[in-house]
Amino acid sequence: MFRKGFGLKDQVRDDLEQDYRSMIVETVRTRGNRLQVGDLTFLIAKEFGFCYGVERAVDYAYETRKQFPEKNIYLTTELIHNPRVNNCLRQMGIGFLNGPGPQDKKIGELNAQDVVIIAAFGTQVQEMEQLKAKGSILVDATCGSVVLVWKRVEQYAKDGFTAVVHGNYRHEETRATVSRATQFPQGRYLVVWDKDEAKLVCEYIRTGKDKEAFMAHFASKTSEGFDPDKDLLRVGVANQTTMLSSDSLEIAQMLKEAMAERYGSEQLAGHFRTFDTICSATQDRQDAMMELVKNHLDIVIVIGGFNSSNTSHLSEIATQHAPTYHIDDSNCILSDKDIRHKPVGKPVSIVTSGWLPTSGPLTIGVTAGASTPNRVIGDAIERIIQLRGYSTDQLKSALSS
Repeated sequence: MFRKGFGLKDQVRDDLEQDYRSMIVETVRTRGNRLQVGDLTFLIAKEFGFCYGVERAVDYAYETRKQFPEKNIYLTTELIHNPRVNNCLRQMGIGFLNGPGPQDKKIGELNAQDVVIIAAFGTQVQEMEQLKAKGSILVDATCGSVVLVWKRVEQYAKDGFTAVVHGNYRHEETRATVSRATQFPQGRYLVVWDKDEAKLVCEYIRTGKDKEAFMAHFASKTSEGFDPDKDLLRVGVANQTTMLSSDSLEIAQMLKEAMAERYGSEQLAGHFRTFDTICSATQDRQDAMMELVKNHLDIVIVIGGFNSSNTSHLSEIATQHAPTYHIDDSNCILSDKDIRHKPVGKPVSIVTSGWLPTSGPLTIGVTAGASTPNRVIGDAIERIIQLRGYSTDQLKSALSS
C-alpha cells in the first residue's frame, strides 16, 4: 500500500502543466482576480479550483503511471469528479474497476501484478478488503479530510452512537464513510440529504410515531437491520465533506434540539455528539462565493463536474443572487445564444437560449469547484471572450496591460 506517492513530482510536472495549467488564470490571479476585455469584466472568486486533496490525488495518479509504466493500472472509481481529468487518465492507459471500457476490469479479475489507485473519495471497507485479498499493488489517494470523517464515524460506532451523516447516500464518499460504521457489531448509520429529511428524523426522535412510514422513507439510507426505536437513542452527526456548510450546521442544531427536548439538556451529552467535518477547502470556496456575489454580477459561471457535490453547492449559492450556469467544460458554451448547463436540484443538464447578452457592458462572476483544473476555467473565459467578438490579440493585450 502506497500512501505518500513515489517522489516523482519533478518527473510528472511537465505533463501536469500541459494538461491543467492556464496562463489566463495564473495572470488574472496576480491582478486581483479581475480581467477586463473591452466591455467584458470577469470577476473570479478568491478561492476556486483544485484544492490540496485533489491536487495530491492527481499527482499520485500521474506518478503511479510513471512508476509502473508496464503494469495495468485501474481506478476504483472516478479519481475526482471532473471529466477532463478522468479522460486524461484514460488516455494514459489507466482503466476503471467495473467500468464499461475495453481497458477496464472487474475486481474479481485482478491479480498481484495489477495496480489499483483508490480515488480521492476513498472506497468502502468491503471493497478495500477485496482489493487486499487480491494482492494487487494499492495506491491510496484518499483525501485527508475524508479520512478525518471516517475516524469520527468509527469513534461513534465504537461508543454505541448511530452516525447521522448529512450527505448524498449515492455519493462515493458517503458510501465509503458509512461503511466505516458497519465495521463494528453495534455500528449503525442513517443518511439525511437535506433539512426536510432531518426534520423527519427529529420528529421521530421526539414522538417515535409511525415507524413504518419512517423506515419506508429511509430504507435505502440506513444500515442493515436499522431500528429507529433503538438506533436513534444516541446519535453522532457527521457530514460528507463537500456539503453546504450552513445546512450541515443547521441540521446538527436541529438534531441537538430534538435530543434535548426528548431527554433533557442535562442528559444531552449521553445522547448527542457532533463534529463539523466540512473540509476547509470546501468552506473557503463557499465563503469566496458569498463574497463574489456581493458585486453587481450580470451572470455567474460555475465550472465543475455535473456530479461534483462541492461545485453544485457553489451553484446553489450563486443562483440566489444572479443568473447562474453550472457547466463542466468550455464545450458546454455552445454559442452566444445557447449554453448547456445543470440547474440546481436537477438530475441532468439542459440547454438554455439567450444566456449571453450580445452587447453592452457585462460583468461575469466566475468560480470553480475543487476538482476543476485551471485550464478548464481559462478555456471557458476565453470562449466567452471570443463569442463577444474579441480577438486573441485583444485578450493578450488585456493580460499584458
